[in-house]
Amino acid sequence: MSEREGSPRERAGPTGRAGSLRERAGRTEGENSPRGRADGESSERVGAGRRPWVIGVSGASGTPYARAVLAGLIDAGLPVDLIVSRAARLTILDETGSPFRDTHWREDLAAWLDRDLAGADVAHWGPADLAAGPSSGSYPTRGMVVVPASTAAVAGIAIGLSKDLLQRAADVTLKEHRPLVVVPRETPYTRATLQHLLALHDAGATVLPASPAFYAGAQSVQQLVDFLAGKILDVLDVEHDLILRWSGTLGNALPGRRER
Repeated sequence: MSEREGSPRERAGPTGRAGSLRERAGRTEGENSPRGRADGESSERVGAGRRPWVIGVSGASGTPYARAVLAGLIDAGLPVDLIVSRAARLTILDETGSPFRDTHWREDLAAWLDRDLAGADVAHWGPADLAAGPSSGSYPTRGMVVVPASTAAVAGIAIGLSKDLLQRAADVTLKEHRPLVVVPRETPYTRATLQHLLALHDAGATVLPASPAFYAGAQSVQQLVDFLAGKILDVLDVEHDLILRWSGTLGNALPGRRER
């Protein structure tokens, strides 16, 4: 799935399915304003010593991967700055049935993650907010993960387009030599996308395709999702218990043979 203009979703009129999805996803609720956030939140974002992981969610299919990574970071007690692109709001609604609105972002995030966010250090920045904290290199962060990464996001980051906050934050992460993990979720790849991914690799990003493995003995889709989220958290050096790690023993992950 791509974020580029002219896609079937964009061509559908306001009375079509895409138009209905946009309304339910909250596209018209403050997202296009320069400061897409509720009043009084900015003072909570830049606390002394706060260095969040920036999580960018683009419009590609694969929002369960973003959900698992966010849950892993919150479980680890780490601060998170969240950027959800316009197209991602449609995808989240399409894949989960949950809206994501700037004016109700914390409530919607709690519903999407299916968890109580009380005590969680999570901040949200609207995708059109190019004056947001992560748009500047002087704003302290640990790094950034773009998950899932659409081909449009991959291209925009690779060429330094910075057309929205997600792309700008990724560009800042690269220029400041902070960890950037890009998780493309597309198949097959075009030559142009392969070139963009190579450019990101050469710029210092970690390209981590959404390709879960089966050696860990996954018995459900969620376990496949958790495997990929675990690999992402490994790159970030964040402790987790999402996967059964390789032990050097063939078949160890098969039912009834797992090491205790």
